Amino acid sequence: MTRQEDKEAAVRRLLDTPHPPVPADLSVRALARGARLARRDRAVRRVLWALFVLAAVAFVVWASVARPWEALPVETTPLFEGV
Repeated sequence: MTRQEDKEAAVRRLLDTPHPPVPADLSVRALARGARLARRDRAVRRVLWALFVLAAVAFVVWASVARPWEALPVETTPLFEGV
C-alpha cells in the first residue's frame, strides 16, 4: 500500500465507525448560549465605553484645573548681579 492508500483507508475507517447520536435540543441550547454570550459581550463593551468616557471627562476636568500647559511660577530668588 502506498501512503495515499493508507490515508484513504484510515479516513474510511473513521467514517464507517458509528457516531453517538446528537441530542434533540442541541440547537436550542446552542442558541441560548449564543444569546447569553452576545448579551455579556454587549454589556462588557458598554462598561468599557463608559469607563473610557469617564476617564476622558476626568482628564478634561484635571487639565482645566491644573493647567499643565502653563509655565510653573518661579520660586527661586533672582540671580545676584551686582558686587
